[in-house]
Amino acid sequence: MTKQYRVPTKNKIARAFLRPFFRGLFHILSSVKINGRENVPDGGPYLICINHVSLYDPPFIVAFWPMCPEAVGAVELWDRRGIATLARLFSGIPVRRGQYDRILFETMTEVLAAGRPLLIAPEGQRSHAPGLQPGLPGVAFIAEKMEAFVVPVGIVGATDDFLSKSLKGQRPIIEMHIGQPFRLPLDHKKDKSRKVIRQENTDLIMIRIAELLPENYRGYYGGSSSQS
Repeated sequence: MTKQYRVPTKNKIARAFLRPFFRGLFHILSSVKINGRENVPDGGPYLICINHVSLYDPPFIVAFWPMCPEAVGAVELWDRRGIATLARLFSGIPVRRGQYDRILFETMTEVLAAGRPLLIAPEGQRSHAPGLQPGLPGVAFIAEKMEAFVVPVGIVGATDDFLSKSLKGQRPIIEMHIGQPFRLPLDHKKDKSRKVIRQENTDLIMIRIAELLPENYRGYYGGSSSQS
């Protein structure tokens, strides 16, 4: 039986203060543009799937998303001073890249079962430069298991040099493009293995993200289309 996911009270309080703080900070440091707000679901379980260029992507989403999402992040962040404090204050969910983590999947399942949005980067790591990397199949596994909607989001401008540009007074443009929510197909052909199906569904998610990005951000999924 799935446990009911609850955000600890101390984290709710921290989020109530930190989210508006970061919204204000992003507005001071940059020119914020958000498109597709109408595509954010009113409720129910859904995955927010983003491209991941730098450390600035997750806080940008967390600060401006209408309902504070639960966020998955690399466990290494919990060892970095400053970032680790923020991760704990927001009650982030650590993931060990390249390993099967039963506790992680149980936690993600509990989040979605509680009807909360879950923020995840299917690439599994930062690219450090515009250009999508191949998506990892874990995102399709959890979306299929919970029959959750997927909300693709493309982020532009949150590059590694975002802060240095901002501190020089350049106020770079940072954009969030929110796509229409969709569900992964469940009527699979029997001649395909689960591994192949999950990778195909992951690629479908990544293509939907790519369609929200300029060409130089599409990388591995450049030229792809969900309509093809």
